[in-house]
Amino acid sequence: MDELIRINYDSERPTVNGRDLHEALQVKTAYKDWFPRMCEYGFVEGRDFCSFLSESSGGRPAVNHQLTIDMAKQLCMIQRTDIGRKFRQYFIQVEEAWNSPEAIMARALQFANQQLALLSQQNMALTETVAIQNQQITEMKPKVSYYDVVLNCKDLISTSAIAKDYGKSAIWMNRYLHEKGVQFKQGDIWLLYQRYAQEGYTSTKTHTYPGTNGETHTKVHTYWTQKGRLFIYELMKSDGYMPLIEMEV
Repeated sequence: MDELIRINYDSERPTVNGRDLHEALQVKTAYKDWFPRMCEYGFVEGRDFCSFLSESSGGRPAVNHQLTIDMAKQLCMIQRTDIGRKFRQYFIQVEEAWNSPEAIMARALQFANQQLALLSQQNMALTETVAIQNQQITEMKPKVSYYDVVLNCKDLISTSAIAKDYGKSAIWMNRYLHEKGVQFKQGDIWLLYQRYAQEGYTSTKTHTYPGTNGETHTKVHTYWTQKGRLFIYELMKSDGYMPLIEMEV
């Protein structure tokens, strides 16, 4: 289809310049007088056309209009001229091409691509925001040392709980402390050697439990004080063992 007049596709639907159409139809009446007269046929601004200012030949801004293709068709018919009929047929072809399944699909695909690009930009912005917020949280979050944990805890703690701080088992911890000459086993209980026994590192507790014969039995367990916990910390640190909390990045 040969282009008789420039069609504007920048908006939601194709439009044509009012003054260009006025010139193409070879209307003798001045545009400023012709267009208001055409509007008397019931054309409504905002639905059939929109107004804007453009430069005239005299250099001063002149009122111009972008017309819908439907309005342009009707204006061509109103002229009752051969050239008017020619342009009306041209606008019918423009509409048919615009409303063809291929054109509709192409516009839908273009819109989908635009939405995808927008979502991609929003996702990148969101990802960047989350990364910045995580960085800020990390910067504001005070680094917690093992000392901080110990000083904030006033309770007695079992060997198995201390061992867990290092990712070890109670069996491993008791064996380590024994090999370091800190404790020895007496029956079923671990006790400190004399040089450490008076440092306040441990405290024993007696627990009662029912026996299979119905009688009440007692058993003594050794627990570590927070001072003793720090003693183990310094001891293990000297051997290269660090609690998990201080190994975290």
